[in-house]
Amino acid sequence: MSSHESPDVAVLRQKIHGLPAEEYVETLRDRLPEQTVSLARTPVEERELLKRASVATGFTLDENTLAHAEHLDLFACVFAGTGHLPLEAFEEHDIAVTNAAGVHGPNIAEQVIGSILSFTRRFHVAWRRNEHNEWRSYPTYELQGSTVAILGLGAIGKATVKRLDPFGVETIGVRYTPEKGGPTDEVVGFEDKAAFYDALARSDYVVVACPLTETTRGLIDADAFRSMPPEAVLVNVGRGPIVETDALLDAIRTNDIRGAALDVTDPEPLPDDHELWTFDNVLITPHNSGHTPKYWERMADIVAENVKRLSADEEELQNQVV
Repeated sequence: MSSHESPDVAVLRQKIHGLPAEEYVETLRDRLPEQTVSLARTPVEERELLKRASVATGFTLDENTLAHAEHLDLFACVFAGTGHLPLEAFEEHDIAVTNAAGVHGPNIAEQVIGSILSFTRRFHVAWRRNEHNEWRSYPTYELQGSTVAILGLGAIGKATVKRLDPFGVETIGVRYTPEKGGPTDEVVGFEDKAAFYDALARSDYVVVACPLTETTRGLIDADAFRSMPPEAVLVNVGRGPIVETDALLDAIRTNDIRGAALDVTDPEPLPDDHELWTFDNVLITPHNSGHTPKYWERMADIVAENVKRLSADEEELQNQVV
């Protein structure tokens, strides 16, 4: 990089789900032909770029680096969650922060639908019998007429509800502000325990699609599992600690629920000797629901829109956190 280059957008060193940052750079260049988009491949390049960039995008920036990013107006975090960022420091330096909310909606919603259908049609039984060339019928379920509780009505929850609609199910949404309503047939609040447990008691499938907060940590506990019908299936695409692992193990061991599809676990990664691996009615994927070949495209759309808003001196940015 020559010393006279002055990048408008600095893409920091990163990979997401094995997708190289070079793809992100090329997509941003397509979206922003008037801007210079540069990739930092080393720590030295990253420091140099951040001294001159007006927009940076990546996982994180620490407080020491922020002090040297004199021209930075926006940090576009490529995660939906920003709890790992020093948000107060960004605010002090008058640097806006945006997140990747919405990027994962379609792919994680498809993971949820796939998990539900897998347990409804019991594909895991078929796979096991396939391994032994065993032609033998087995009972299944129907999704139509079921009740699905969706915990969290953000981008992922809403995308899930939209995809459930053609299946003819009843949906119950759980959110912090139930008075806002939502796309589900019914909405209850996280902190209204009576309504929450009642929703679980009426649900054939319970989908955890909310962020990890003090309210949601350990939300799916022994009481929650005892409230669910024995035919209920838990699907967790949120965060592992939202579900109490010991309570989940007890529920599986004693057939208190039909099974679980877990894209996230506590602990994570799940140790190879953990008991959860031993159950044939527990489907585990390695925090893989976020994988999509369209990740960088959707992220670039957010960044490109916000670069345009910055150029127009608009105060409000898409997905703005700070």
